[in-house]
Amino acid sequence: MITYAPELPDLDLTAELPSREGDRIIQFREALREAMEEEMRRDKRIFLMGEEVAQYNGAYKISQGMLEEFGEKRIIDSPISENGFAGLGIAAAMAGLRPIIEFMSWSFSLVAADQILNNAPKMLYMSGGQWGCPIVFRGNDGAGGQLGSTHSWCVEGLYANVPGMKMAIPSNPYDAKGLLKTAIRDEDPVFFLESERMLGDKAHVPAEEYYIPFGKAHKMREGDACTVISFGRPVHFCMDAAERLAGEGIECDVLDMRTIRPLDIDSVIESVQRTGRLVVVDQSWPFASVASEVMAQICERAFDYLDYQPVRVNTEDVPTPYAKNLEAAYLPNADKIVAAVKQTM
Repeated sequence: MITYAPELPDLDLTAELPSREGDRIIQFREALREAMEEEMRRDKRIFLMGEEVAQYNGAYKISQGMLEEFGEKRIIDSPISENGFAGLGIAAAMAGLRPIIEFMSWSFSLVAADQILNNAPKMLYMSGGQWGCPIVFRGNDGAGGQLGSTHSWCVEGLYANVPGMKMAIPSNPYDAKGLLKTAIRDEDPVFFLESERMLGDKAHVPAEEYYIPFGKAHKMREGDACTVISFGRPVHFCMDAAERLAGEGIECDVLDMRTIRPLDIDSVIESVQRTGRLVVVDQSWPFASVASEVMAQICERAFDYLDYQPVRVNTEDVPTPYAKNLEAAYLPNADKIVAAVKQTM
């Protein structure tokens, strides 16, 4: 029986440093490490497996020092075979362990798609509830900075289509730790999507233990002109855009969704009922994206409250460019979000 730690009130993630007394300011990668360490000390069934997680301390130094504490039976270097170690993790979860499987990039998870999409999410259903698959798949998602088309996948639009799993996409160190602890304790498969470009970001993280429940959005900024929602790294672009718009007298509601499986659509509806306008920012391609799903649900459930059609800001509908300037133009940014909000006005 798993006992959850207390849920702390949300920090004001928009406040200037320093914030709450007693909080530490740590990096995104350190927050991830703390979440795994705390849960591994609590439950000996948990282990971490992936490429370079042990001897090399992690490709991005997320698992630094964990081999020394937990040993080679719980911090396990794998071959370069995502299909192999993802499948091993699924079997271990079905047998009673609680694996954390690290993909160096979610782009590489595509070679394990049969394991992680066709097996893990369906085990509980196909076994008639006899056994599930409590496993966490985590790693870097999206364009990491001039990595080219095949190494810059944003998989949320593709993978979120599959029922039976959950998906968390944190935008800051506080959420990264709280959501990952929740993911590790969850009885369902959880896809945990991080961003290489945020691993060095610093923010306040409480010293006391806490977790963040899935399916609960965080309001980053309050306004009545337009609802702007996003998740992961683009949340920062939304906040930049909202600050610029406020200088012109346009105050936006900004929601960080935190998880998209489950999706807190009720919070979006509540906001749209006040603002009458919606802009969805999503770093996936536009066709069949998370933004598409949010817009569809809003049109189905809150159409009468809209004063203008919902607008989405996605990456451009092309393979990810390698050139730095083209990659920047391809991704969502504050300029595009400002333009989208003004379009709804």
